[in-house]
Amino acid sequence: MSGPGTTRTGTLPHARPGGAPAGTPAAGTVTAAADLPWAEELRGRTVVVKFGGNAMVDPALHRTFAQDVVELWHAGLRPVVVHGGGPQISAMLDRLDLEVRFEAGLRVTTPETMDVVRMVLTGQVQRELVGALNAHGPFAVGLSGEDAHTMTAVRRPARVDGRSVDIGLVGEVVAVETAAVRALLEAGRIPVVSPVARGEDGEVYNVNADLAASALAVALGADRLVVLTDVEGLYADWPRSTEVVARLTAGELDALLPDLASGMLPKMEGCLRAVRGGVRAARVVDGRVPHALLGGVFAADGPGTTVVPDPERPSAPVPASPSEEDDA
Repeated sequence: MSGPGTTRTGTLPHARPGGAPAGTPAAGTVTAAADLPWAEELRGRTVVVKFGGNAMVDPALHRTFAQDVVELWHAGLRPVVVHGGGPQISAMLDRLDLEVRFEAGLRVTTPETMDVVRMVLTGQVQRELVGALNAHGPFAVGLSGEDAHTMTAVRRPARVDGRSVDIGLVGEVVAVETAAVRALLEAGRIPVVSPVARGEDGEVYNVNADLAASALAVALGADRLVVLTDVEGLYADWPRSTEVVARLTAGELDALLPDLASGMLPKMEGCLRAVRGGVRAARVVDGRVPHALLGGVFAADGPGTTVVPDPERPSAPVPASPSEEDDA
């Protein structure tokens, strides 16, 4: 006998007009995503969302985030979620009396820490997020970067104040195999990806979720990357001012990158890599604001900081040949 939300064949129910599968409840957000600006323009396009910060540990924000992701699906987009888990990992390390330390904005990851990272990300955080999404229907499927060689990483070097620092099993993504993620998207599912990657050296690496989301967005040819964080965006003159930079080009961000605070550095580095890798826009938004994701995806002048590719330089006019000038 088929259970609730399933079919006898085990496949996703056929979609009704507008994208909602038969028998699937509406996501229940304040505004239907299909009615928002740009919804039609983005229909069928892939959007990679990095979920992290306080929204991950606030139950109300966790629920509204899940609602927003399902709304994107109902609007005809193809959302992919890459999640972090910093607060949960730190809490578990504290419980186990293991050191919590960061260098250059990245968690120093010993082999013992890596065991905790792997357990928390794929065994706790991912399960909770998949469950929140699937409260709205048969949508989400979880996988990690290890699965099907989705992400391959090498050990990432770090420098602090010009000196080399050993940060342990922290990985830099060097290859992305998108077949498993694309298969889920084609089946109408929402992939939920944990930022743990395999290494060709046999190690398993902890990858910063912002950079993992960026690498996946580039490999999938995503239209945009949205990074949820605990601040309003990139501050123009922190800590002297809380004015947020609304929009900047890749070149402008590249010039600012060396002077950014360590917490913002991987987020903006991920945005920079994304737009230089072909993603049309990357946006950092305040995940503490309910339904910030919808504004981050759909609004042309939405909240947070938007990074766009550098404008193309116009081609120099080709001088006309003498014969062409005579004809003119």
